[in-house]
Amino acid sequence: MPPEIAGVIGIGVLLVLLAIRTPIALAMAAVGIGGFTALVGWTPALAILETVPSDVLTNFGFSAIPLFVFMGVLASKARMAGELFDMARTVFGAWRGGMAMAAVMASGTFSAISGSSLATAATISKVALPEMEKKGYAQSLASGVLAAGGTLGVIIPPSIALLLYGLITEQSVGELFIAALIPGLLGVVGYALAVWIVVTLRPGLAGDSMPSTTLGEKLRSMRAVGPFLVIFLIVLGGLYTGFFTPTEAAAVGTFATLIVAVMRKVSLTDIVSAIGESLAMSVVIFFMLLGAEIFGYFLSVSRLSFYISDLISSAGMAPMGVLLCILLLYLVLGCFMDSMAMMLLTVPVVFPAVMAAGFDPVWFGVITVITVEIGLITPPVGMNVFVIKASARHVPLGAIYRGVTPFILADAVRLALLILFPWLMLGITV
Repeated sequence: MPPEIAGVIGIGVLLVLLAIRTPIALAMAAVGIGGFTALVGWTPALAILETVPSDVLTNFGFSAIPLFVFMGVLASKARMAGELFDMARTVFGAWRGGMAMAAVMASGTFSAISGSSLATAATISKVALPEMEKKGYAQSLASGVLAAGGTLGVIIPPSIALLLYGLITEQSVGELFIAALIPGLLGVVGYALAVWIVVTLRPGLAGDSMPSTTLGEKLRSMRAVGPFLVIFLIVLGGLYTGFFTPTEAAAVGTFATLIVAVMRKVSLTDIVSAIGESLAMSVVIFFMLLGAEIFGYFLSVSRLSFYISDLISSAGMAPMGVLLCILLLYLVLGCFMDSMAMMLLTVPVVFPAVMAAGFDPVWFGVITVITVEIGLITPPVGMNVFVIKASARHVPLGAIYRGVTPFILADAVRLALLILFPWLMLGITV
């Protein structure tokens, strides 16, 4: 059997395993070992099982992942999310839909220290959803804006998804983080505009506005942003100047967050609990990394990615057509698959085709993560939707899906702008 055909069969088997709800990490590992055995032999396949776990778990670059995860969990334990929402509510609360806009701003700011979409959605929803419901906000708008706001954790640095993309494709993590700044800000602005349009067309969704606040009160409330700004500048500044490696930046950022937590008198019990939560989340990520690494060996010997690249070249497809096909694939997969698993599975396959089409790898990385981000709130799965549902069991799932629709449209507009105007990202990475 030609190796390319074996690669296609392997992808098909993998999709079947995912359809019957096999854990993604186990499915990738099983297909990887089975395919490698079929193409190379059983003894080399056993050698992969012997070496891959130690290679992944001792990879210095991957050590940044649990540190960034711990940084976000620790920030949550330090009650930073509540202060952020209070600050944003003081600034925007008197506007029509102001509390929904405050939820967007709080999500965007918390993302600058979290790096995880699911953590951002879960943390901000615990604080903001009860307050919006007290003010009479419709369940669809209140839950939808929190599910969408959580996706900002994927793109606003430090982003675990961008970190993984950089490690997989051997691109500069610092350049990826810098390139994601403007897209992240566009996401915040786009979501706020989506709220404004929704409450303008249907004012009844927004509930009651808060009393107006003075300029002095607004300025005093902004002190809550201080710790986030300091930690964000330390991490991003160190990466951009080359003073820190990604792992060193994660370590310094975590230490700074720990100092803030201690200053806020976070108990030792909460710190230990944060370590436990971070370890649990990190184990899931590393298990997926192990499966992806084993599956990657199979892809290499099948030469499937290069076959796809050659097929596209021989078909004479324009570069933009290649990009749109890949993004469409991500949108479809996003309806059924977790975002991190989707990246680990697909990036090794499509990256050679992207390079052959002449696209900038940093630009494509940010575009990919934004497309994956849309999948986090797209039916019928949408992981962020289920995070909100878990936090608010009384809110119907249908209401959350209705609520995220305007924000999916806002994401589509942002994605189109970034494709049409690459300098929005690449202009600040030079």
